[in-house]
Amino acid sequence: MRFITVIFKKVNHMEKLLDLYRSFAERGRRITWNQAIASLRRLIQPARRREPLHPFWVIVGREMSDHIRSWRFIILLALISLTCFGSLYTGLSNVGTPKAAGTEANKAFFFLQLFTATDGTLPSFTVFLNFLGPLLGIALGFDAINSELNRGTMSRLVSQPVHRDYVLNAKFVGSLLVMATLFFALTLLMTGLGLIFIGVPPTASEFVRILAFTLLTVLYVAFWLNIAILFSVRFRQPATSALCSIAVWLFLAVFYPILIKLIAKALAPQPGPMAGFDGSAADFQRTVINLLRFAPGQLYSDATTTLLMPVVRSLGPLTMEQVAGAIPNPLPLGESILIVWPQLTGLIAATVGCFVLSYIAFMRKEIRAR
Repeated sequence: MRFITVIFKKVNHMEKLLDLYRSFAERGRRITWNQAIASLRRLIQPARRREPLHPFWVIVGREMSDHIRSWRFIILLALISLTCFGSLYTGLSNVGTPKAAGTEANKAFFFLQLFTATDGTLPSFTVFLNFLGPLLGIALGFDAINSELNRGTMSRLVSQPVHRDYVLNAKFVGSLLVMATLFFALTLLMTGLGLIFIGVPPTASEFVRILAFTLLTVLYVAFWLNIAILFSVRFRQPATSALCSIAVWLFLAVFYPILIKLIAKALAPQPGPMAGFDGSAADFQRTVINLLRFAPGQLYSDATTTLLMPVVRSLGPLTMEQVAGAIPNPLPLGESILIVWPQLTGLIAATVGCFVLSYIAFMRKEIRAR
């Protein structure tokens, strides 16, 4: 039926074009094909403007506008921009130094040191994003649903011919687009300023790695955005959802690694003359590292380290047999992605899982008019 409607619209436009051509012919004036097309566009342009947008994109546009104009986003933008310039200054001060370059193979990727180099005074850009990225995701999502409920606008919104899932999906997509635009702008800004001050353009491999790092950052912050939206659906008060989101972030970022390290220190194998020869020490280290990777921050740190440092060949302990004969050459991008594929899969699974929980809770939530 929709296909037939589109055909009728095209036929109607062609009829308008023929009528226009006949009117010019009757007046004895010649008209070119381009003039006819331009006249037809002027005829059908008002009709196109009256066509309503899809409700999903209307809500997405409103969410993006609300986020950009809010003071909390402006404050976080200023804070992240300040840390960006601080990390850029640190990277420019230490780029090319032996401490930043590390090995001879890593010197080939000169431009990537802007994002990882540090002198101990200020952390690198990746460390700053690992710490401040969750705050941005939480700030954009902790009152996504409950603020609409408290203002009484949610019942009016779902009473319109709008599907309920459009509301949740649009709020997530709107916040995600704002975050993606911010991180891509900051990354390109750092790349452009680094190009101006260093004078060495990035290679194609370095530029692709920087884009992959930015996409990974957006995925990492999207996980915390879904956590905040989940608590926004679950709790009525925005303050409660914000505190719960920050509590989860502090536990996974600070207390969980401390807890795992304390347990690992208590259960570590005792040193002895045969310690390490049976492989028990390496297996114990792998177990501890795998437990630490339940925290999203550790997954993000491992993935960014591998993407921005091509000389990294493994994220776990290696035996002497594995190290023997290895040539310290940088890995291509495809092999680096293969190394961090478990981390990427874990972040994607965690993000999708939180979104599914939010979706189920929101679809089952009772919405009443105030």
